[in-house]
Amino acid sequence: MTIKKTLLGATAALAFASAAQADVLFWSTQANPVEESQAMREQVLAGAGQAVDYQSNEGGPWLTRLQAEIQANKGTIGLLGALHGDFAALPADDMADLSSVDLGDVKVNAAFQKLATLGTDGQPYLPWMQASYIMAANKKALEYLPAGADIDALTYDQLIEWTANVETATGEKKFGFPAGPKGLKHRFFQGYLYPSYTNGVVRTFKSDAAVVAWEKFKELWSHTNPGSTNYGFLQEQLLSDEVWIAFDHSSRLANAFNERPDDFVAFPAPAGPTGRGFMPVIAGIAIPKTAPDMEASKALIAYMMKPETQIATLRATNFFPVVDVALPDDLPPSVKAAGDAIAKMSGSADANPGLLPAGLGDKSGAFSQVFTDTFERIVLGGQDIRMVLDEQGAVLNGIMQETGAKCWAPDAPSEGACPVE
Repeated sequence: MTIKKTLLGATAALAFASAAQADVLFWSTQANPVEESQAMREQVLAGAGQAVDYQSNEGGPWLTRLQAEIQANKGTIGLLGALHGDFAALPADDMADLSSVDLGDVKVNAAFQKLATLGTDGQPYLPWMQASYIMAANKKALEYLPAGADIDALTYDQLIEWTANVETATGEKKFGFPAGPKGLKHRFFQGYLYPSYTNGVVRTFKSDAAVVAWEKFKELWSHTNPGSTNYGFLQEQLLSDEVWIAFDHSSRLANAFNERPDDFVAFPAPAGPTGRGFMPVIAGIAIPKTAPDMEASKALIAYMMKPETQIATLRATNFFPVVDVALPDDLPPSVKAAGDAIAKMSGSADANPGLLPAGLGDKSGAFSQVFTDTFERIVLGGQDIRMVLDEQGAVLNGIMQETGAKCWAPDAPSEGACPVE
């Protein structure tokens, strides 16, 4: 009897272990808040057609477990979810090539899919979801658009002309820029202005093209509300009518669209000579080479990329789709407006993504300060552009050499530390 009970217990334990192993472990750095993780499990992954164990962690524990499994050449992680920079810091051959995953007729954003190759001939990860910064305008400003201008395909020259037209008509500077202490101005320079004019960020920091970029921004600043040096969340100035045209992160414009959805429009950032620079926050999904069931993991990836799953992910995380899909009408006005603008921006023929800085460690703040100082010296202080770029370029190069951080898009790849050329 004792032997029989022991055998039954052992069998049950084996069955439990087998069932546990059948779950695909989705090991992620995204959807960390409890409510988002719960929404991922209940609203997104419940329809996957297989058992999925979604576990969200901070970057440190996420990487530690992954590296341990890679070193052991055996693992339990079936799917990885993380930001582009996390994947870029890993050896590409630690991840399975996803080129053969059958996505059916799903159309993935081409620019993001190219970034996800990590410079290899394969597909170490696939883009999963995105967030970004956009433009917004009061509809009262639309009548002053330059002749022939398409608000969804503006150039910087057209934006400058538009803001000038508004100033002439109203007698007020109605462009708003987040240049305050809590504003995200550095992201504009890193992800929008520099990619649009120099096709780089670090390598091209003090280039002749960068001089032109700062000249253009000074033109735009001449039509910018002087209160911008105190602005941090442009939704406030849009709602107060202090500004009619604005740039900011989509989340910092949300209240304007939610409170007065009929009064505002969202649209893509403008383009320059080297494309429509924009800074996407790209999260991706990958399969570690040690995944216990490669086919189950690939099936889960195909499910995550379906348009309906992408919409469910948007509802759960407020991150936007990376596939071609129409957003439903029952989303909050701010989500619908931002989603449409982000889709047009990232899907434009001239899209030129400028990624978040990566590999800088505790020097990330110092890196961003270089761009803030450059703005303050050139635009606010009126100092000579070439002189400032040369001096700040030396500071930037020192940061890159100290950290050893490699180049990220749109800069060309580097073997070692990304150089200021």
